[in-house]
Amino acid sequence: GDLPVMIYSNRLAYRVDVTVDQMEELAKDKRFVAIKESSDDIRRSTEIINRFGDRYDLFTGVDNLAFEALSVGAIGWVAGLVTAFPRETVAIYQLMKQGRREEALTIYRWFRPLLDLDVSTYLVQNIKLAEVLAINTNDRVRMPRQPLSGERRKTVERIVRDALAARPELPRF
Repeated sequence: GDLPVMIYSNRLAYRVDVTVDQMEELAKDKRFVAIKESSDDIRRSTEIINRFGDRYDLFTGVDNLAFEALSVGAIGWVAGLVTAFPRETVAIYQLMKQGRREEALTIYRWFRPLLDLDVSTYLVQNIKLAEVLAINTNDRVRMPRQPLSGERRKTVERIVRDALAARPELPRF
């Protein structure tokens, strides 16, 4: 089809590493319009921008690198915890786009323990449990995954509850 395509490079979680050289080959096809960069190496974002300028729309897909990626030129963030914490996610993005780096950094530092939940083998279960605690949804996950239990569940619950108890006041943007 002729629909636009976002390249998804995630060498850690999915063993799919779309290298910058491969992105150069794909750049010949106008259908490839964006990159979700999830290599866990912030230098890759800079390398993509240095090589391609604005040929691709660059997004980060690593929640606990969002501030850093937006700082070096990513235009967006494919966020994992946005359903549980939409206001904070949008605040960081908007403040960064407005050049209000220090305000964004304050929120990001508070958010960081939660964002770390997205960088885990249990990221889906972690995010679902965060949603349960933050917005009262459910923690159902597709098989073969199972909802968190035992010590792992207690750890995630503590992280989320601690964050909720210290939730920052968000500035206007």
